[in-house]
Amino acid sequence: MASVSNLTNLTPASATSAGSRSSSVIPRSFVNIRKLSSAPHLSLRYNQQTRASLFVRCSASGGTGSTAKRTTLHDLYEKEGQSPWYDNLCRPVTDLIPFIARGVRGVTSNPAIFQKAISTSDAYNDQFRTLVESGKDIKRVYWGLVVKDIQDACELFEPIYDQTEAEDGYVSVEVSPLLADDTKTTVQAAKLLQKSVNRRNVYIKIPATVPCIPSIRDVIASGISVNVTLIFSLARYEAVIDAYLDGLEASGLDDLSRVTSVASFFVSRVDTLMDKMLEKIGTPEALDLRGKAAVAQAALAYQLYQKKFSGPRWEALVKKGAKKQRLLWASTSVKNPAYSDTLYVAPLIGPDTVSTMPDQALEAFIDHGTVKRTIDANVSEAEGVYSALEKLGIDWNKVGEQLEEEGVDSFKKSFESLLGTLQDKANTLKLASH
Repeated sequence: MASVSNLTNLTPASATSAGSRSSSVIPRSFVNIRKLSSAPHLSLRYNQQTRASLFVRCSASGGTGSTAKRTTLHDLYEKEGQSPWYDNLCRPVTDLIPFIARGVRGVTSNPAIFQKAISTSDAYNDQFRTLVESGKDIKRVYWGLVVKDIQDACELFEPIYDQTEAEDGYVSVEVSPLLADDTKTTVQAAKLLQKSVNRRNVYIKIPATVPCIPSIRDVIASGISVNVTLIFSLARYEAVIDAYLDGLEASGLDDLSRVTSVASFFVSRVDTLMDKMLEKIGTPEALDLRGKAAVAQAALAYQLYQKKFSGPRWEALVKKGAKKQRLLWASTSVKNPAYSDTLYVAPLIGPDTVSTMPDQALEAFIDHGTVKRTIDANVSEAEGVYSALEKLGIDWNKVGEQLEEEGVDSFKKSFESLLGTLQDKANTLKLASH
């Protein structure tokens, strides 16, 4: 079992002052970079004007990027109230600058993203050497690398956080996936991680496993903003909402406006599993439902969201400044090449939601996505698909449990694989120094 001590040696960076920022959007895109100790402090002002589709990925380019123009991502937020986020993070973090200028309003990360970033890039070498030579063990080295990326990304998105009064501009970082079955230690790890990052616009990611539902409540109650991840079923989603509401009520805070949350509802993975089940059934009725389960369940999740965030209980919290726990559509890349490359973005557009997209989905939507409210355009159809799958003998809760188990296991493998890679690299470094 992982120990909380994995995070105890991280030194919290001093919080960056927001300074005075205009509440309005500046008419041009530009970036000012000035040195703060050994790392650049990035002050970003951005705007939204004419279109472009070129993206700069994490690379050795130095993150200079090119001048960005208005895209459909700006329309997505301004016209329909959905926040487009980017599901990726690596060095140089300055590669995020053109993404922000093109309309990206937040970033999500996970152990798999960091495994790819750290194991395939030389950009981490200098800090890695410093951490190893200081005597830190590999888990502390890992968290040192991750926290640095999160802090730098938070500074880039801080202007959006300020302009939206804590509604947007978040960067998400996940507690160790090894803690997914440990209620108490997850709470401790979340608090330590938040303290180590020490940025107002960080989201601490906690999985929606049964043992971690109470963790979510307790972390929210302590005043920490949370991205609840790995939600695959309506039943678990409702438990997540209740944990958020319980946490707000238990916080004892008079001002709840800075304690926020998103609920990451996974989409494409649902179809990946469901399609296999439908093909195994093999009837015409079953085969006709392929590629429809994920969007249908997501549409019903939005109905649940609207129901839960209304009524006397919620209104009492609103009086203290509480913000709705927004639905975040995760796993939006299309796994089946026969499906539209915007299948898990275009049908899920609606107000007060977030769509976090990896490169494939982001580029596809910018290139040929249509901006219009779709999330509740065909609720009766979604209900019909959901019921039809049940009639075929498919248990939605069991599907959710299987996907959750697979998701947790995948993140654990990524986490452990990266630790192994880092350990081998540290051993080589130590041998070379003798």
